[in-house]
Amino acid sequence: MTIDDGIWSYAPGSGHAEGLDLTGYTVQAADGALGEVEREAAPHGLRHLVVDAGLWVFGHSAVVPVGVVTSVDPEARRITLSCTRDEAKQAPRFRTDSETQDPAYLAGVGAHYRRPTSHGTPPA
Repeated sequence: MTIDDGIWSYAPGSGHAEGLDLTGYTVQAADGALGEVEREAAPHGLRHLVVDAGLWVFGHSAVVPVGVVTSVDPEARRITLSCTRDEAKQAPRFRTDSETQDPAYLAGVGAHYRRPTSHGTPPA
């Protein structure tokens, strides 16, 4: 895993602007609502969103690498992802804040989202 791995960087053309606070933005997966952004973090250069996914799994948060973000709409305060809700749900389970600082946990998250899926291939 390298820091410049595309899964940990916003894609060009996604609409993301540095310094934009995404907290509270709604998150849309490819097949419907996923939740709301709790925070964005980038420990060890592994940039990701922590999404409160309580809409479909009570009390569950998901860690989503920013490389799966296809668009950021500041006017609508909405983020769209290339993955499905099930793909996010099947990602390594997020239990504690310390996991978002753990390179081994984040490596597992990155590997999950890099897998080819029915909707296409995640960013390389």
